[in-house]
Amino acid sequence: MSVSEKEVRYVANLARLQLSDEEVKHLGEDMNKILGFMDLLNELDTTDIAPLEHVVEMDSRLRKDEAKTPLSHEDALKNAPDADSDYFRVPKVIE
Repeated sequence: MSVSEKEVRYVANLARLQLSDEEVKHLGEDMNKILGFMDLLNELDTTDIAPLEHVVEMDSRLRKDEAKTPLSHEDALKNAPDADSDYFRVPKVIE
């Protein structure tokens, strides 16, 4: 499969890119190389290979999901730079 100049310009237009004629030529060559590599990968037999969710094993990187008691209302407001009895007070940002 080969990508034509017209298809490169169409994709560039969809991505809202303005390309020079030289950039269109180089992008077309790059896209053709990518498609050639995909054709090479399609030749591999992957029937007994399970799909991956992540490239690296993620189980060891995540902490256990354990329920903990949340901060009390008073503890949450304790370190606030400005608070009243119930809420954080922040400076007005909309005029």
